[in-house]
Amino acid sequence: MKRLLVLATALLPMTSALTAQDAGQAPPDAVQRWQDMRFGMFIHWGPVSLKGTEIGWSRGDQIPIAEYDNLHKQFEPVKFDAEAWALTAKAAGMKYLVLTTKHHDGFCLWDTKATDFNIMATPFHRDVVKELSAACKKHGIAFGTYYSTCDWHHPAYPLGSPGGRSKKPSPDLKAYDAYLRQQVTELVKNYGPLCALWFDVPQVYGRDFGIPMVKALRELQPDLMINNRAYNAGVGGDGVSQDNKVGDFDTPEQTIGGFQIDRPWETCMTLCNQWAWKPNDAMKPIEQCLRTLVLTIGGDGNLLFNVGPMPDGRIEERQVTRLKEMGEWVQEYSAAIYGTRGGPFKPSHGLAATRKGNTIYLFVMKEAAETLVLPQLPRAVKSATIIGGGTADLKATEGKLTLSLPAAARRPPITVVKLELDGSAMDIPAMDLAK
Repeated sequence: MKRLLVLATALLPMTSALTAQDAGQAPPDAVQRWQDMRFGMFIHWGPVSLKGTEIGWSRGDQIPIAEYDNLHKQFEPVKFDAEAWALTAKAAGMKYLVLTTKHHDGFCLWDTKATDFNIMATPFHRDVVKELSAACKKHGIAFGTYYSTCDWHHPAYPLGSPGGRSKKPSPDLKAYDAYLRQQVTELVKNYGPLCALWFDVPQVYGRDFGIPMVKALRELQPDLMINNRAYNAGVGGDGVSQDNKVGDFDTPEQTIGGFQIDRPWETCMTLCNQWAWKPNDAMKPIEQCLRTLVLTIGGDGNLLFNVGPMPDGRIEERQVTRLKEMGEWVQEYSAAIYGTRGGPFKPSHGLAATRKGNTIYLFVMKEAAETLVLPQLPRAVKSATIIGGGTADLKATEGKLTLSLPAAARRPPITVVKLELDGSAMDIPAMDLAK
């Protein structure tokens, strides 16, 4: 994932007049399908799991480069079960899955023809991407691939480890572009259709290469969703910025994005602390996991929640259990999650909201006061019910809505209230909560 890399800006080549618009956009129906899913699984995994350090970033740092680059020779995850991964995502209520097919360390989890530095050169000798793509298709999980735009292992990429801070002796960005183009073409053609191609840390890979690359991907798969890290738009650092309009969606990392309904976005966040597996890593409590989900969708974003499988190929049992706990809650409140848009009330003060058709769903967290004061809606509220049982006390007075939810009426950890309106909730402007 990203870190601030100032060196990348100084090495950027001169750019032409190409703009993000030249790369095109995913069609509106593809964007809506992606947003409707709301909740997905991120997986960071590779030979580095043998060491329990961070993928990519620990190369040349905690682990000497020569040792890191030879870890694949010991990598034999005999308990890897693609169906178990897909079923874990399904049990969590996740509708899509994104796998790190190649991280910054350059190691590839598929049978790529562009390099021998891949899963087929391990004792395991099985195409992980192929198996996971098939398992996701079988179990109704949309499949996407993470692909690191930078590659600190490849000799032609200008920057190297540790952390992309060193310079290669014989850089050739044009040659690296050809390599990258070959690999992402393989992913789309051989393992697609993909729900998304999730790029990361473009650094010196700028618009002159990135825009034609993205355009070519859209020709291969017109409905492919592409994130805002495909190439460096010249905004500084590693090229990852919420100010650019690269790709189809923004990617706030390890933080919940703010309310944003005019451009799609997806928070990527770890279930534990580290992206790749770490022994005894601290895991988020169930309440924090659920709060993260509802505050994200309430801001009109998707949540891509990460797990890091162990060296033997299994996702830790405690992480599987936590995800299943999430899934039980998500299943009960699925109508308020999938196929919704955020708003019309912006997340604040222990409350988030989603909407669909004539319905608004309120997610009331434990810190919310027993009496919530909401802005008046431009449409009448026909009914207010608590999902799971009970009627909510909602009154309209003096241009405000007053919702009373005493402790006895709540359903911890998050109470979901369904408001039925006498007209559409979809065109109501976003509102801050009344003070």
